[in-house]
Amino acid sequence: MSKPNVRYPTLEILFNSRPRVKVLKFLFRNYPVNVSVKELSKRTQEPTESIRKEMNDFSKIGLVKVLAGNYHALDNGFEFFDELKDLILKSSPAEKDKMIQRITGLGQVKLAIISGVFLNSRGGGDSEVDLFIVGDKVKKYKLRKFLRSLEAEVGKEIRFGLMEKKEFEYRHSMFDRFVRVLLDSPHEKLINKLGL
Repeated sequence: MSKPNVRYPTLEILFNSRPRVKVLKFLFRNYPVNVSVKELSKRTQEPTESIRKEMNDFSKIGLVKVLAGNYHALDNGFEFFDELKDLILKSSPAEKDKMIQRITGLGQVKLAIISGVFLNSRGGGDSEVDLFIVGDKVKKYKLRKFLRSLEAEVGKEIRFGLMEKKEFEYRHSMFDRFVRVLLDSPHEKLINKLGL
């Protein structure tokens, strides 16, 4: 008979719910940050009771410490802090596929570029945006809803840019600084119908 895996409860506590993953993304992407349950609930768009439960569980295993005034913060002394941070901050292909699907539904999208927070490099490059879309007839109400949802999922405010195709092509041909920096900085093209 094999010994029980003493680490199993920790892993189970970490990964068994959607709110849990959203909280982890928020905490690691904004580290170091002191945040209340109420603020976390608002930022992740998850019910306050769900967030309170997640924070209690994280506190039990030493990942989160409770501070004065009912604020919480990650404890970088947690045994798997660095490994968990690396794992949480990486986007999976499934998330990118979902993003492509949702971006395509916004209008006549010709180009969609991610950088910064999506490549785990905010501050690591010069790009001024995390998500840049070139397209025509983009539905603004759908775009706002998409961005709010994306920010809750990613755990960070998304720096965003939008241009119509004609304006982008003009600015690209004129070696516009914003466009040049965006294309020279680390980035990934999710949609590229412009042949860049």
